[in-house]
Amino acid sequence: MTRILILGAGFGGLEVAARLSELLSGGVEATLIDANDAFVFGFSKIDVLRGVRTVEDVRLSYAGLGIPGVEFRQEVITEIDPQHRRVRTDNGYYEADFLVVALGAQYDPAATPGFTEQGYEYYTLDGAKRLHDALPRLDGGNIVISVLGEPYKCPPAPFEGAFLLEDYFAGRGLRDRVTITVTGYMGAPVPVAKEVSEPLLAHLTERGITFVPKRTVCRLDTEGAGAEFAEGGSIPYDLFIGIPVHRVPAVVAVSGLAPDGWIPVQKTNLATRFDGVYAIGDVAAAYTAKAGVFAERAARVVADDITAHLRGTPPPPPYDGAGDCFIEFGRGEVGKVHANFLSGPKPTGELIGPTTALAAEKAEFARSRRRRWFCSLD
Repeated sequence: MTRILILGAGFGGLEVAARLSELLSGGVEATLIDANDAFVFGFSKIDVLRGVRTVEDVRLSYAGLGIPGVEFRQEVITEIDPQHRRVRTDNGYYEADFLVVALGAQYDPAATPGFTEQGYEYYTLDGAKRLHDALPRLDGGNIVISVLGEPYKCPPAPFEGAFLLEDYFAGRGLRDRVTITVTGYMGAPVPVAKEVSEPLLAHLTERGITFVPKRTVCRLDTEGAGAEFAEGGSIPYDLFIGIPVHRVPAVVAVSGLAPDGWIPVQKTNLATRFDGVYAIGDVAAAYTAKAGVFAERAARVVADDITAHLRGTPPPPPYDGAGDCFIEFGRGEVGKVHANFLSGPKPTGELIGPTTALAAEKAEFARSRRRRWFCSLD
């Protein structure tokens, strides 16, 4: 029986498993491995930051995985041999005919001196909870949100955080006592297209939020409470929120899969230079933004490509790099960034909304994935 090994049970790994289950219906031995015991939607961390859901509320236990014919194993991956498609974990060895690497990106807060001592983040559940607990103690001052490295997950997320904080302090009657500034290496909020960045800039201006482009914070002066820019100069802060530097997991870094920092893949089908090995999602240099919706779409292409190999049929249409990312604006409204990276001569995008109807669409997006991947009826 053909053995398919999927490393990582995030958006990409779960969708590869679900799609293979549909297409091959028990004709393969599929194993899904992840070190964690639960899945969390990336945007659920925003709910924890806002205090509308608890950390336990947003965790979906892998014990409730509902993908027929796929075995889940909670194990720590300690070695990947892509040439021979062999994987070692803290519980043994695996060999595969097809290997899909979907291990995501890891955060390196220590890469920015002073950040671990005095910075906050909302890219992890613990970080979102810690920031939520800190906000009531702030009655005014300078809030700085900074992208600390390139690339990073979910390009709209820093601005999403800014909108939500603006809404939060307005709700407390303190809006005129805080300044909110977003900084980053990028020249525009979401550089994929001016049709996204220009309206987003207009919303930021309307809400009194400052965007400082082409400025990357490289160090926090924890005594002087200033964030220093790699390009020169600094910005004072009373609350510093960073999007941490992203890296491939250490086990990927030493495997030979990612010679230049991320795993290079073919645009059409996400195949690596190793026969029978694919990489999807944030761990891959896949020519798109790093976000769950792109990992999910890439996962379908990979599953279809594996199925075509097994059946001896023509390959699927090439990966188009298209997807929709939701962005919270506060005040009960949600926007949607539609982007297409690979279908045309250059990437395209547009910002839709924000509206309350899109808030309902975002909620249904989450429900549909819970129904597809887990034994969930809601």
